[in-house]
Amino acid sequence: MKKLVAGLVVSLFLVFAVLAFLRWTDTPLPIPAEGLELVVAKGASMAKVAVQLDQMDVVDQPFLLRLYSRIQGTDGNLRPGEYHLAANLSPRQLLQLLVRGKVRSYSVTLPEGITLRQALAIFHAQPRLQKQLNVENAWQELATIATASNPEGWFFPDTYIYSAQTSDRDLLRQAHRRMRKVLADEWQGRSQDLPYSSSYEALIMASIIEKETGLASERAQIAGVFVSRLKKGMRLQTDPTIIYGLGDSFDGNLKRKHLRDQNNIYNTYHIKGLPPSPIALPGRDSIRAALHPDSTSALYFVAKGDGSHYFSATLDEHVQAVRQFQLK
Repeated sequence: MKKLVAGLVVSLFLVFAVLAFLRWTDTPLPIPAEGLELVVAKGASMAKVAVQLDQMDVVDQPFLLRLYSRIQGTDGNLRPGEYHLAANLSPRQLLQLLVRGKVRSYSVTLPEGITLRQALAIFHAQPRLQKQLNVENAWQELATIATASNPEGWFFPDTYIYSAQTSDRDLLRQAHRRMRKVLADEWQGRSQDLPYSSSYEALIMASIIEKETGLASERAQIAGVFVSRLKKGMRLQTDPTIIYGLGDSFDGNLKRKHLRDQNNIYNTYHIKGLPPSPIALPGRDSIRAALHPDSTSALYFVAKGDGSHYFSATLDEHVQAVRQFQLK
């Protein structure tokens, strides 16, 4: 009889314990109305997360959370990242949040026409993005990512989404994969009779078009001028390439001595053909323009000061346009 009574007591205790545990899984946690931020490190177990939550005064019995995670079979399936814990969140909802990986996300935009160094600076200005590359000594690693001796131009300018666990290296790998795909797609449908021996040369041209174009509507026309000059064996004579070659020494004032500098390997007033690498990160529209240039008789253009250009077919006409729009 005593054994029967003892068995019933134990059974009742277990039933009440299970009911209390189930009630606890759906009981709102003491999270303030504005919510809390929780950062789950890569490879973190529920035991470690439970300790974090205990220190944040979110759970007062962390072993219950560990037990619940084990019962659900999710202890090793936590997604790293930054989570926003809303008020009235229950342990059941918390576990679902961590397993499904609904981390907070952020966005960063690389504008078209910036250089790779500027892109790194933009990434490094993001407070939630992990910095693994140094602006000064990352060139060799970036060259490895781009599988090119000079990684300039090999990263697609776009808006990228990231979490607190994302690094600048991760985003640059994404940007590189996207650039390779865009370039391959556009190269596949290119126009015929182009003066490029490879898609890389088209990428170089696209970067020049990107830097020269003030109006989107002029991209194909500017591309037509440069393509015509290449076909005729004329030098490109484009200022942005010189400026890129000058690097940090350029003070914003392009001088005659810069145009005559034969040591600048990007000086297209001196070298024939394309410069040795892209000079910026070109967007899809500039890549498309490089591969689908307008058929034009123009061989020159000069900025009019309003973002547009005046196009000329002869040198005499170009000189007059320079006098009108640049030397006035």
